[in-house]
Amino acid sequence: MTSFKEMEDNLKNFIIQEQSDAHNARNTNRGKYNNIKLWMDPTKNVMPHLFIRISISEACYSLGDFSKINGGLGYEERFVIKWFGRYGVKEKLADLWSSTEKVKEDK
Repeated sequence: MTSFKEMEDNLKNFIIQEQSDAHNARNTNRGKYNNIKLWMDPTKNVMPHLFIRISISEACYSLGDFSKINGGLGYEERFVIKWFGRYGVKEKLADLWSSTEKVKEDK
């Protein structure tokens, strides 16, 4: 089973890798991505969703089609959407949602 920490690291590495291919790779602030935070809160929204915080930006996305529910991530949003489309990411997030819902039901 995948953890939120593993998915956070996966997203961080993906964003850094994507930016290393860019023409402005020297100006990339890698430290900005050390505090990426992913979480799910079934008490706020019963629809499967994912909250993502990068630095001071925060957004909530639907796990079904990864449409934005609320917020925004600015420049990094395109990398996050591209990351969601990678093989296995959607399935791992769905597993995390199931385990998060189970914890909610147990309370």
